[in-house]
Amino acid sequence: MNYFTDNNEWKWLLKNGLDWKTILPLYYKKFPTEEGFENSNDAIEFFQELLTATGEWCGSNVEGRAARLEKEGAGEVTDGKTIPGPALLELYKEAKELDIFGISISKKYGGLELPISLSVFGLQQISRACVASGMQICFYACIAEMIERFASKELKEKYVPQIISGEISGSMCLTEADCGSDLGAIKTTASPNDDGTYSLNGSKIFITNAGGGLGLVLARIDGGPEGLAGISMFLADQNDGKNGELNFQVTKNEEKMGLHGTFTCEVLYENSRAHLIGEKNTGFKLMLHLMNEARLATSMQAVGGIEASIYYAKKYANEREAFGRPIAQLPLLKRNLNDFEAELDAIRALCVDTCSHFDIYQRLHLKKQHSGDLTKEEKEIYEDAKLWVRKRVPLVKYYATEAYTQLSTKAIQVLGGYGFMKDYPVEKYHRDSFGPLLYEGTSQIQSLMALKDVVKYAFEDPTQFFSNIFYKHPGFEFLNRSNAWSYEFKALHYRFKKKLVALLFNNLRPDSEKMFRPKNWTKLDEEKVSSLMIHAETLCQALSYMETLRVLCSHSNIDEDRSKLFFNYQKIVHPRLEAIYTDWSNRS
Repeated sequence: MNYFTDNNEWKWLLKNGLDWKTILPLYYKKFPTEEGFENSNDAIEFFQELLTATGEWCGSNVEGRAARLEKEGAGEVTDGKTIPGPALLELYKEAKELDIFGISISKKYGGLELPISLSVFGLQQISRACVASGMQICFYACIAEMIERFASKELKEKYVPQIISGEISGSMCLTEADCGSDLGAIKTTASPNDDGTYSLNGSKIFITNAGGGLGLVLARIDGGPEGLAGISMFLADQNDGKNGELNFQVTKNEEKMGLHGTFTCEVLYENSRAHLIGEKNTGFKLMLHLMNEARLATSMQAVGGIEASIYYAKKYANEREAFGRPIAQLPLLKRNLNDFEAELDAIRALCVDTCSHFDIYQRLHLKKQHSGDLTKEEKEIYEDAKLWVRKRVPLVKYYATEAYTQLSTKAIQVLGGYGFMKDYPVEKYHRDSFGPLLYEGTSQIQSLMALKDVVKYAFEDPTQFFSNIFYKHPGFEFLNRSNAWSYEFKALHYRFKKKLVALLFNNLRPDSEKMFRPKNWTKLDEEKVSSLMIHAETLCQALSYMETLRVLCSHSNIDEDRSKLFFNYQKIVHPRLEAIYTDWSNRS
């Protein structure tokens, strides 16, 4: 099976779901290009060929090896290092031959320098075949990208080519035993050395791919400020120890309920030599940049897992007969399968649209980081993309990963008792779903981030915030002869905004006479804000549904045939939204 050519949704989204008019000029200043692209259509055709090749590899080799990787595991921890097993080594070898590691990395280091969306699409394909394989592969390009963006010239030239060639990979080293989401409480320290390097001391837990060779480590420089303001980022090479010794030790590979084909490790730093990345005390800011990419990647991993779950369930339901016909034709199951697939298609569209904004943001940020010279038009595009990335990333991470766990559960139920058996893959899909649900920030963390953005928007400009609610009634769209899906979206959005305003008023209770003065909102007491926080998760859900509807409405404007998906999805989420509004009223 080919995960790209056999899927019309992915083919449509590659062509229409990404903003190529904005993205391509950021990569190719003019046509024809040195790659031989005569025009933008040539470039997109090449992208299709690339994803066809990766789709074939994932649908055959990666999927065919998934059960063996699950059984063998990622490998072992021996003498402080991770030793990949045969199945994982095969994956790495094939990925290297396909140039997977350097898709989005600059040509000057040996990469292909293609839009990062292609790398994310490829990760989704790998994850559909095997989420564990996707996890291990993604820690090549994302670490190379961070080094290229923020490290010194010397470190870039030393490590980025090695990553692209598959000689070394890396990890994000944040979590400690006593601090997960509260990164400001980290205890790993960094002491300056005479040669400009630092010595790290401390330990990290739950580190994916910790034995890949490189670690981007968060630590506090001696005497640095408390909390997030005192965190710095360092690059540590495990092979950079003195006298041939390891620079840091991998002390344990965790036993997990799922993702058995991944390394999830404990790491010990004892005077481990490391290089400062960026400036002192900016580590949290730099890590947020990596987290944005990681959270978007995690959402695409989840989409891959949902695809695997739903498509297997559909295949089974069309082959399994009961009451004289395939169970896929039984009315209730037929409705359920249609709803499962509609929600999958909708989430996929949301994630791709977010990839588009992220691609633009990443490319312009790289230019800004290296030259600081953006044109006026580029600055406007950059700021717009930055806002969309900030708004969307928590939503796609929340929605896709929650849906993966929920829809993989539904897939098991389609198979009945067989779904509970290891002879069928859906039980593995479900067990693996809890990894994306938890890493890169739990659903509750994403919800609080989404809530923070909404409240910040209301605080910064209450007049604009409330006028957007009161003066944009969908009824006016009749005068513009709006199409059916646009009118429906605006009606749903208008109702959502009214309910959101009521939620804010009921919980924050601003002075009605002064509510349009920003300074009045900034004085809200902690008790009022805390009362709003209990609604963070339902608010995140509602925002996710509304943003998905926004994307599907936009796609329907491009291709009227896509309106069917808009209305099918609207039927699914409308009762969910009404239940959320009822909850807001009852608990406020």
